[in-house]
Amino acid sequence: MKPRLPDATLDQLFRDARSFNRWSPEPVPTATLHEIYELLKFGPTATNSTPARFVFVTSAAAKAKLLTCVSPGNVVKIEQAPVTVIVGMDETFYEKLPALFPHQPQVADAFRRDPAGAATAMFRNATLQGAYLMLAARSLGLDCGPMSGFDNAKLDAAFFAGTRIKSNFLCALGAGTEERLFPRNPRLPFDEACRVE
Repeated sequence: MKPRLPDATLDQLFRDARSFNRWSPEPVPTATLHEIYELLKFGPTATNSTPARFVFVTSAAAKAKLLTCVSPGNVVKIEQAPVTVIVGMDETFYEKLPALFPHQPQVADAFRRDPAGAATAMFRNATLQGAYLMLAARSLGLDCGPMSGFDNAKLDAAFFAGTRIKSNFLCALGAGTEERLFPRNPRLPFDEACRVE
């Protein structure tokens, strides 16, 4: 086994990490966004499918476009956050499998023949990659604010028109503030959520 990570690291990634609703204006450098991707891309996905596609919304124009797609409760979050990530999913992710999974290129054909199975694999693995994004961001010292509360069809038309990419969820990134930071809700104890057989 590898060495256990220090408790301070586990606190930053999990125990003390929160979902933030308000943000300081401190910018997130573009280089940090590259660092986030360079970490998250190594998270495992089935058949190395890596179906997630990410749009880092940082400019005023892109933010204004995104704001037309979100519910009222998310407007201030996105207005304040220096970055909001659109976690998307490529419906034709399997076209890249000959390069990403070269020892079994026939897997791409299996997904082409099974659209329902491809859709399930896309959603499951893109969601995993969205979680890796949050852990990567937290490991680099950023706070996260994952959210739903948007019109998928409208967002897809605004950001993914003419592609086979669909939106999954949003995640604000930056330095969170204490404003509207609600008390942590309870979590299920081990015996209610798990069993060992």
